[in-house]
Amino acid sequence: MFSKEIFSFLIKVITSWEVIVVTVVLILYFTLVFYVARLYHYSPGLSFGSKPKRAKKTGAAAKTPIPQGTEDDDLGIEEE
Repeated sequence: MFSKEIFSFLIKVITSWEVIVVTVVLILYFTLVFYVARLYHYSPGLSFGSKPKRAKKTGAAAKTPIPQGTEDDDLGIEEE
């Protein structure tokens, strides 16, 4: 007898309009959140199996090498 009362009560709670509305709103909210997360998680041009492209050096940066050890850094430390 007790289980029939609980079953009846659960059916009334689950089918109430408040529970149905809250469930639908939560489903729509999580759908939107997962859509935005998936949209911003992956970069648009990268797919699995493709190698990332390296940036090409252009202009003066590609032609002039960086001189090593010619600048004075004013630290007072002498290099050997």
